Amino acid sequence: MKKQALFCDGTASYVIPQEPQENETVILRFRTAKDDKVRVRLMTAVGGYDMEKESSSGEFDYYMIKWRLNEEPFRYCFEIRDDDTTCYYNRCGVAKEIVEFYDFVIVPGFSTPDWAKGAVMYQIFTDRFYNGDKTNDVETNEYYYIGGYSQKVTDWDKYPANMGVREFYGGDLQGVIDKLDYLQELGVEVLYFNPLFVSPSNHKYDIQDYDYIDPHYGVIVEDGGEVLTDGATENKKATKYQKRVTDIKNLEASNQLFIKLVEELHRRGMKIILDGVFNHCGSFNKWMDRERIYEGQEDYEPGAYTSPDSPYRSYFRFFKEEPENWPYNYNYDGWWGHDTLPKLNYEDSVKLENYILYIGRKWVSPPYNVDGWRLDVAADLGRSNDYNHRFWKKFRRAVKNANPNALILAEHYGDPSEWLRGDEWDTVMNYDAFMEPVTWFLTGMEKHSDESREELLGNADNFVASISHHMSNMLTPSLQVAMNELSNHDHSRFLTRTNHMVGRVEHLGPKAANNYVNLGVMREAVVMQMTWVGAPTVYYGDEAGVCGFTDPDNRRTYPWGHEDKELIAFHREMIRIHKEHPALRTGSLNMLYWDENILAYGRFLEEDKVIVIINNRSELAQVTVPVWQAEIPMKCRMKKLMYSYLDGYSTTYDEFLVEDGEVVVNMGAHSALVLSMRDMDKQTCPNQNESNEKSL
Repeated sequence: MKKQALFCDGTASYVIPQEPQENETVILRFRTAKDDKVRVRLMTAVGGYDMEKESSSGEFDYYMIKWRLNEEPFRYCFEIRDDDTTCYYNRCGVAKEIVEFYDFVIVPGFSTPDWAKGAVMYQIFTDRFYNGDKTNDVETNEYYYIGGYSQKVTDWDKYPANMGVREFYGGDLQGVIDKLDYLQELGVEVLYFNPLFVSPSNHKYDIQDYDYIDPHYGVIVEDGGEVLTDGATENKKATKYQKRVTDIKNLEASNQLFIKLVEELHRRGMKIILDGVFNHCGSFNKWMDRERIYEGQEDYEPGAYTSPDSPYRSYFRFFKEEPENWPYNYNYDGWWGHDTLPKLNYEDSVKLENYILYIGRKWVSPPYNVDGWRLDVAADLGRSNDYNHRFWKKFRRAVKNANPNALILAEHYGDPSEWLRGDEWDTVMNYDAFMEPVTWFLTGMEKHSDESREELLGNADNFVASISHHMSNMLTPSLQVAMNELSNHDHSRFLTRTNHMVGRVEHLGPKAANNYVNLGVMREAVVMQMTWVGAPTVYYGDEAGVCGFTDPDNRRTYPWGHEDKELIAFHREMIRIHKEHPALRTGSLNMLYWDENILAYGRFLEEDKVIVIINNRSELAQVTVPVWQAEIPMKCRMKKLMYSYLDGYSTTYDEFLVEDGEVVVNMGAHSALVLSMRDMDKQTCPNQNESNEKSL
């Protein structure tokens, strides 16, 4: 038995149709070596079933079986037997025995939006992207929050302060509109925004009003009032802030600008995802009104903090409920104890649950027509795991009924499988099955730069084992839309991780994040990001060389006017390669070879076949890759799409010889090579006198 030839996954080449409906009949396929005298059986909970040889192609035979699904998830693996050996094949590959945890799983009726499969996303932290409208900038002393006044930053290039939650650089939606040409030329297909709703912080995970875009990001048509004088800390007196964020004219004008943005994105063929913070709100929220922003205003009901008779009283859990605790009852449940982040009390308020479900529907429906939600700390919502699952089932039904093509993507750390069973989330921010394994392998650094582990740097065995394990926790439709990031607003910038400095900005200082970075390793990471299974997601400024330790240093401004233009061009080329190859969106993934600091894998779908080779060593390495396992002909030529190295990259035309199913390349230090089969004549054979060893 030729075990290296055995292969199957959950893609459309092996499950037909890939996203079947309930009670539909599917064709399941399995690959073996050609003319290998084996017996292939489909192994299920109710027994084993012989598969028939369906066809042969190149070096392989393909077996198939038809299976009628019902309404329940269908779990299976394969048994392969010859005269001497019996083995099994599951989501992690060849195994000596059946391991149910790694079974293939099909959930009838579950699908993820086609537009999101392999989509190139771009995350925007709005305040730090581009200031397109200076009239809506937050003013210094406009209000008081968490021990200090709001601050207007006039130097766009200033490093964020250590306690920078109240600092505003002026980025807004008009700034995004102004830069859409840049984003489209980069190749971006989807914009994911950190929260945009009315909130007092620059990160806006402390929502004040879920119904409106913050006028500081939108439009201020009615201005007035006063900022706070030094020494004044009561936001009841912050009349300028109150006017800006509670006047209905400002709120409606801001929503209209948002509609304009969405329409322009859709006109360009692009999509948009909003950030939904539904576990908690903010102390400024109109339902709580801890800051007394809305107190006494005609257009607003009293908040639960100010009155026990508030219509929002049940939205929050108060620990002291006697009447004498009002007005101004500060004894409420805050997320992780933070009184600025009141936890929403779903279990005791059907009204709250219904309103948040309404919000979920509202923004994916006309006239806003958003294309999806990213769900903040989604596993924390509610006070019990049971309620959490019940809520997300309702949320999925509400959102999908309003917009069947909307994506539901959750922030989650750890095993997400209990939420990814087809009736809650579509997918997750892919920490476990992308960001962390890639970071450990390429840098040996923890994703916050809080720790360095030398034993994980270049540890290919650990990379393959961990990423295979975590990918098996997701259904294939979930994997294909998973958000694959190298950096984001919660972790250090990937480029900074390449300098191997352990620590945070308050101890090391911001300039240290820029020192000793390795652009060669950064390019390796981008190659992996653009060729791995899922939706590659660029955190704004990563493509321009932005550095930074973890929050708040990772939220530096986009460096307009002093970008790393070569790094931008490299991103543009890798994005182009990703978008031009269907195999990189929805094709199979097969690990072909790995060794210390070396990885090689294939992505393949029908006639489109891509090989990726990574050398993370600091010296030249000769790598022999068995590309035949990715269905490359035993003797042919392959075209170079990209070669990145320590000092740059190259896309000039070059060919690589495949002999006996292998390609041999000499890879420079910290380099990455992307080869393609699709554009070559499969019958083209190398000259018998030529060697298949190639130096770069």
